[in-house]
Amino acid sequence: MSRQQGAQGKGKPSGRRSYKPTNKSADYSKDNVKGKQVSNKNAPTRQKQTTSRSSHPDEIRLNKYIANSGICSRRDADMHIAVGSVTVNGKVVTEMGYKVKLDDEVKFDGARINPEKKTYVLLNKPKGFATTTSESKGRTVMDLVANATNARIKPIGRLGRNSTGLLLFTNDDVVVKKFTNSKHGVSRLFEIELDKNLKLDDFKKIKEGLKVQGKLVPVEDISYIDDAPKTHIGLKIKNTGNTILHTIFGHLKYDIVKVDCVAIGHLTKKDLPRGHWKHLTQQEVNTLQML
Repeated sequence: MSRQQGAQGKGKPSGRRSYKPTNKSADYSKDNVKGKQVSNKNAPTRQKQTTSRSSHPDEIRLNKYIANSGICSRRDADMHIAVGSVTVNGKVVTEMGYKVKLDDEVKFDGARINPEKKTYVLLNKPKGFATTTSESKGRTVMDLVANATNARIKPIGRLGRNSTGLLLFTNDDVVVKKFTNSKHGVSRLFEIELDKNLKLDDFKKIKEGLKVQGKLVPVEDISYIDDAPKTHIGLKIKNTGNTILHTIFGHLKYDIVKVDCVAIGHLTKKDLPRGHWKHLTQQEVNTLQML
């Protein structure tokens, strides 16, 4: 048999074999209908995970999340993701196209980032609202600022349910750290009503700094309020917690009847009625960032 004939002879069976994969393909199709896995190419594990995450409308691609935060472009974000510079909820993610939720903790080179525009809302809190983001606590301050913005803002510090006054909300982690810094912090001025007159000796103790359970409780300033009974006290302190006030006066055997936060740093209640909120002006934001 010549080489040409051999080639022709091979070509014929090849033609018959070319028909078989078509039947085989049909067989695969039947298997797929029955739910059998016939090839890894049909449904790779990574693709399944990405598809399952993308089914949520509140998720965005990780590179877009990073770009929205102002760190870099989406193209550059992909490179940083690939080399392991990005973590999501504490785990390094190198997968391209990975999707995250807005409330996931995303860190770039160890620092948490936020894809939202920085927002600052000041509320003059009325009584009867808990300072919490939990929905299981009845009426909360989040209900009062629900229409202020779509950004995921949270209150800085706490005011008791029956306390009133200024409360600042933001999604700016840098500003939050300013308030919660134990050495520096941001001053808050309270007007406090006690169940009895504050004795001068106790006044001096608070001014000099009380030691409660071995720890110093520093106070920036304390004063009696002009033209008011000695039960009314002005107290300036940097601590963001609500319990610190009860710690101070409870240690000296006074009960607090009323608490009103009248100033946070340079921010006051001027033109802000009880129960109302406002967005900070750019000048107020600039001053806040410089504190």
